[in-house]
Amino acid sequence: MLNRLLFQRIDNSPLIVFRIFFGILVSLECFGAIATGWVKRNLISPKYTFPFIDFEFLQPLPGNGMYFYFVLMGLLGLFIAVGFKYRLSIISFTVLWTATYLMQKTAYNNHYYLLILISLIMCFFPAERSRSYDVKMKPELESNSMYAYVKWAVVLQLFIVYVYASIAKMYGDWLDFSTIAVLMHSKKSYWLVGTILQEPWIHSIIGSVGILFDLLIVPALLWKPTRKAAFFISLFFHLFNSIIFQIGIFPYLSIAFSVFFFEPETIRKIFFKTKPAFVSSYSSTPNNSNTILVTAAIYFIIQLVLPIRHHAIKDDVLWSEEGHRMSWRMMLRSRQGKGRYKVVDNDTKEEFIIKPKDYVSRGQERKIFAYPDFAWQFAQYLKKEFEQEDRNVSVYLENSKISINRKPYVPFIDAKTDLAAETWYQTKHHDWILPSNFGKSKK
Repeated sequence: MLNRLLFQRIDNSPLIVFRIFFGILVSLECFGAIATGWVKRNLISPKYTFPFIDFEFLQPLPGNGMYFYFVLMGLLGLFIAVGFKYRLSIISFTVLWTATYLMQKTAYNNHYYLLILISLIMCFFPAERSRSYDVKMKPELESNSMYAYVKWAVVLQLFIVYVYASIAKMYGDWLDFSTIAVLMHSKKSYWLVGTILQEPWIHSIIGSVGILFDLLIVPALLWKPTRKAAFFISLFFHLFNSIIFQIGIFPYLSIAFSVFFFEPETIRKIFFKTKPAFVSSYSSTPNNSNTILVTAAIYFIIQLVLPIRHHAIKDDVLWSEEGHRMSWRMMLRSRQGKGRYKVVDNDTKEEFIIKPKDYVSRGQERKIFAYPDFAWQFAQYLKKEFEQEDRNVSVYLENSKISINRKPYVPFIDAKTDLAAETWYQTKHHDWILPSNFGKSKK
């Protein structure tokens, strides 16, 4: 039964269309990052980029090197779109984009992580087998079909993303729509819609639709009777997000995924009218089917476990942020922090009050007071800076307080902890993060 579902041959038009859309969109993302100043703000101007912990070896290229880096990724996106040296292009883009993602956290976005996963999956798909430069140069590569597992891999990945995003929204501040009010507050100056976005009844609609859309959109697209309606709802939903939240290519990438939910023949007739139809639907189990199944099982088990790892860590993830990233917890909270960094020379007992603006950008400054991993990394960074002056120092964050979703500020980091002497653990709670005030903590 499983072999029949996964290894049935189907028309490959959806994959070919998606390859073209995907390549164009990632190219626009990369060139847009240069044009909007994203590259300069996050990878060129900062003295330190706050890479993912354990990936400190990934540092931006010196000088203006990251501009060339992003130009290269943009060109690779175009190569993917036209199917030029597809396999090399998609693998190269995946490696470069993953490195970019890991070398800075200030502008962290779940959508950037999703782009890594889709790029990785696309490395293994035969997306160059039609309407590509590779086929033009080597006609024997051409094929009008693909294994059905290509479609189901994408569908399952999207199902995981959306369902986890829906479940994550089922918490107090979202259910009473106060989180929506916080998100919409910064949009009040928007032309035409700014005022209405501040209305409580609009917050109720946005909050409710957010949960229901994420929970039901994939099943609704899969079921033929609701498919067209679900597509137009999806179109409106993602265009709304694009206009209001300005989150880059993600809404358009989400729309592009729709090609995998329609009948392949329908996609062929819309986009490739001259492409020969694939009429057979026979099952042909490849020799490496067991390898494919085992690899897919491992991958999707990781995708299922990684977003819920925070349940194995003490206290609430909304408070501690431990286990937050790569968990599809999108647009759930707003955090502000404050405090004072103090460096103490352990030999002379001399104290230095740090002015963060002397070390980090304005965006980074907001992070080092509100997020524990940023606070820890900044302490490590300060320690290394003072070591250059042959000083052995301790680093403390005094009067640390945070506000989540614009609630009153409450104490956050233990002021007596020398953050520079602490070790960061990826899967354990850090006791220097004070207990939350959310009620009962996880055990």
